[in-house]
Amino acid sequence: MFGRNAKSEIDSLIGIAARIEGDLSFSGGLRIDGEVHGNVIAAEGADSVLIVSEHARIEGEVRCANLVVNGFIAGSVHSTELLELQPKGRIHGDVHYKLLEMHGGALVTGKLTHQPAGEPVFHLAVAEASGA
Repeated sequence: MFGRNAKSEIDSLIGIAARIEGDLSFSGGLRIDGEVHGNVIAAEGADSVLIVSEHARIEGEVRCANLVVNGFIAGSVHSTELLELQPKGRIHGDVHYKLLEMHGGALVTGKLTHQPAGEPVFHLAVAEASGA
């Protein structure tokens, strides 16, 4: 997945019995099996991976590069690379994504917004040179 092997993908784990009150910042890979009542935000510019297992519950905003959801998220979601919604995945909030993979049974209650990749640099340079 994402050019990394499965064992090195996850750097941190929030266990099924854990409950976090407050915002959570991370870099690298994070798997959540428990509850987070706060925003879950990956470090900017990092190749982050967040896995929300079927037992997990997040109440807050989620921002990361690569996101796999098989649990519940109540809040807006921003995935700058790939968002994978697995069969038991539930998102109640607006979703912003670059690439989306949605399995049968997954549910989104909110607005889906595709965030296309930025304009190529050479295209902008040509447009500026021509006075556009």
